[in-house]
Amino acid sequence: MDTVTIRDRTPADLRRCVDLLADVHRLDGYPLNWPTEPQRWLSPPDLQHAWVAEVGGAGPVGHIAVHRAAAPPEPHPAPAEVGRLFVAPAVRGHGVAGALLRQARRWATDRDRELLLEVVDRPRSAAVALYERTGWRHTRTTTADWTAPDGSPVTLRHYALPRPHRT
Repeated sequence: MDTVTIRDRTPADLRRCVDLLADVHRLDGYPLNWPTEPQRWLSPPDLQHAWVAEVGGAGPVGHIAVHRAAAPPEPHPAPAEVGRLFVAPAVRGHGVAGALLRQARRWATDRDRELLLEVVDRPRSAAVALYERTGWRHTRTTTADWTAPDGSPVTLRHYALPRPHRT
């Protein structure tokens, strides 16, 4: 496989990202509830930055974003939340998700920010395994204030990546 390249997401990438997201949703059920407006879901009002991954220059094969965390603004600087992370099924297992997470981590380091994330708690979750393998610390488990498509409650696992120390 070619080298994974991470670059800033551009408006021109959104259509391809929505197509990838639809593939991921069909295969994995992510996001759990399909958004009414997927392009808007990828670009929420609190978005701080978004990147895409490419392999061989063929267009986006992965996506990640950081946005303002819902946490209170203490400690300063306020933490950021990682979200909208997904990778095309055809390139999984080749380090794309890890490369995207490293980019978000570099962004946070440059801004002296702690990173947070939440993920649906599912048995044998590849996402949970990835986060725990890459140094994220499970901080708590909660019930979401939204429901699954069938109306059942959704359990969320919350993770933190402590603010990195710049050297």
